[in-house]
Amino acid sequence: MSYVKTVPALTRAGVDINVRRLNTLSNRRAQSTVASTQAGQDVTNRESYSSRKSRNASSSPKISIDFELTQEAYKSKDNLELLRSLVVFKLCSYDLLVDKNKELMDISKFLLGKKAFEQFMKMTFYGQFVAGEDHKSIKSLIQKNRAFGVGSVLDYSVEEDLTQEDAVTKEMDSCVSATEKEGMSMDHREKQYKAHQQFGDRRGGVTGARTYFYSDEAKCDQHMETFLKCIKASGGSSVDGFSAIKMTALGRPQFLLQFSEVLVKWKRFFSFLAAQQGRDGMEALEQRLELQPLQEFMTTLGATGDFHGWFTGEKQGSGTIDRLDWNSLIDDRIKISDLLVVPNLETGQLEPLLNKFTEEEEKQMKRMLQRLDVLANHAEEHSVRLMVDAEQTYFQPAISTLTVEMQRIYNRGKPVIFNTYQCYLKEAYDIVTMDVELSRREGWFFGAKLVRGAYMYQERSRAEEIGYEDPINPDYETTNMMYHKMNELGLTPTENKVYFGQLLGMCDQISFPLGQAGFPVYKYVPYGPVNEVIPYLSRRAQENRGFMKGSQRERELLWKELKRRLASGQVFYRPQPEPGL
Repeated sequence: MSYVKTVPALTRAGVDINVRRLNTLSNRRAQSTVASTQAGQDVTNRESYSSRKSRNASSSPKISIDFELTQEAYKSKDNLELLRSLVVFKLCSYDLLVDKNKELMDISKFLLGKKAFEQFMKMTFYGQFVAGEDHKSIKSLIQKNRAFGVGSVLDYSVEEDLTQEDAVTKEMDSCVSATEKEGMSMDHREKQYKAHQQFGDRRGGVTGARTYFYSDEAKCDQHMETFLKCIKASGGSSVDGFSAIKMTALGRPQFLLQFSEVLVKWKRFFSFLAAQQGRDGMEALEQRLELQPLQEFMTTLGATGDFHGWFTGEKQGSGTIDRLDWNSLIDDRIKISDLLVVPNLETGQLEPLLNKFTEEEEKQMKRMLQRLDVLANHAEEHSVRLMVDAEQTYFQPAISTLTVEMQRIYNRGKPVIFNTYQCYLKEAYDIVTMDVELSRREGWFFGAKLVRGAYMYQERSRAEEIGYEDPINPDYETTNMMYHKMNELGLTPTENKVYFGQLLGMCDQISFPLGQAGFPVYKYVPYGPVNEVIPYLSRRAQENRGFMKGSQRERELLWKELKRRLASGQVFYRPQPEPGL
């Protein structure tokens, strides 16, 4: 019998959560899913991936969908919707219109007036990419998509319309601690995890993700209330909805920067110790450290207390630990600022990342975790699955770790919390496999959203200019290797283990055929008042320019279907879902 530590940082932060320690038996079924509520995996099943792949591939029929059948792909759209898509995508392909889109929208608003401008936007860009203004107005679109086999991930897409100067000011103020501002910092912070003036506007080079800038704690509370409304709207609009949140909206990003740096340094320290014991060059989960020499080394660094007690009973018996056991070392602390301690190999001591934290900074860290817990509770109560979006690499280690902590609490009976993994990152595969293994050991549902990633250009530019290793894969093929195909694993639509998702208004020729074939498919559904969603629409225009210049295929398919309907006399075509969808 082994004892699994399940008391996360949120509990130690003072959040009132009832978490019980679980006795995990060797024959317990650890239920792990990728966006699913039905997958189960036996802890004792050690069948290799290659064997399982071969067995499943031979026993399951190969999945095949024809994405060229426009009549099926666009059966949910009337002719005006097809025409709108063609016009919007064409306009998004012109550099001048895209580069000046904000100025053109301002001029249009001035000439047309507020009401006429809003109506024009609903007939064009807003109508293409945004579902509606509030949770009531979006219901009809959500229900129509569901009738054609496509679900929804609600995303309240209102953003502050900040100037670049204001964005930089907010970022620099919120990412630098009081100690650093006073010039008292212990100068061992890493470049990657410090705020830099030239990259203070995190919107630069990012086209597919919303950006939040910290103002004060009251603003974070407002963001939380907005997310709560989004969760409620998702629960009221469908029985299987998702809602998306960003952690940078919930608190001061200084904590995410600092905690990310600590996590990365401890991971490197584990790799250093593994190399000392002759275990370098192995995959992340295969590296194991001998406990006795590790005990001796950590003692020289000033580690005190029951060192062996920090690890599970099972590992004490084996005399070795792996990366997941190692992570418990930085979990087991009382104050949040106590998490921010790193090993210094030059001095042979464990040192705080910063000399001191103010009382207010400690409270700000705690409030971020409390807001996250409130949202998770709300999602569970409304039977909504909560997706925590990925962000920049200098925030992401902390975001991912805190999300896993929430999964350990809320994903016991079914997957409620979903982590996001950016597959363009070099370390994506190792991170996913470790989190899957953690869920297997501890017996909770693993929920994940796999994305390519939205910050590639910004990340590469920042790494090159500041001077650290580019975290992004070198090419498309390398990123593609992070994914495994469903046919190879023998997965079928009815298993509901893998879901697909695209942005509202884009790639319908992929989404709807998949949904109508029985696959779980979702659209990311933005909503919000017209004038307050303008920053989102401006970025979407930027994204579509690159997308449409890279491929004309979607426009060609739209034209093909529109001409087919007109030639067959379907001038007043009305979408009719098939029974059973």
